[in-house]
Amino acid sequence: MKIAVGSDEPYEIDLALVRALELRGHTVILFGAPHTGAEHPWVDVARETASCVPERADEAILLCWSGTGVTMAANKLPGIRAALCSDAPTATAARVWNHANVLCLAHRTLSADVLKEILDAWFTPYDPAIGSAGVAQLDALDRDTRTC
Repeated sequence: MKIAVGSDEPYEIDLALVRALELRGHTVILFGAPHTGAEHPWVDVARETASCVPERADEAILLCWSGTGVTMAANKLPGIRAALCSDAPTATAARVWNHANVLCLAHRTLSADVLKEILDAWFTPYDPAIGSAGVAQLDALDRDTRTC
């Protein structure tokens, strides 16, 4: 699987994430700090990374200090279902129920052990029998042009 990875600031955990993905056999496409080693605006990193899904990458993983900024920015893109996951059960739910295609993580709370647990959960297969109705509703929201 091809996975786009982007971060706004360079952190050691980003390198651990890339190594963990490669050890699982994934091809990693880097954006932002993991690619350049320098800081990048979180909105730009989220847009560049998430916009690769699904044409250039199957999924994406985004990181920023709290994880909320990259989550909000990624979810502005049509077809993106970004989930901020701080633990394994949340990652499992995001995949099984919501068919999330972008995993968002917080630098501020992420350790190597928690990262491993979240990745183990993230790669839980999507179950259309459970999540398809909700995903269809999310897709409809992408097409909704109504205003208040």
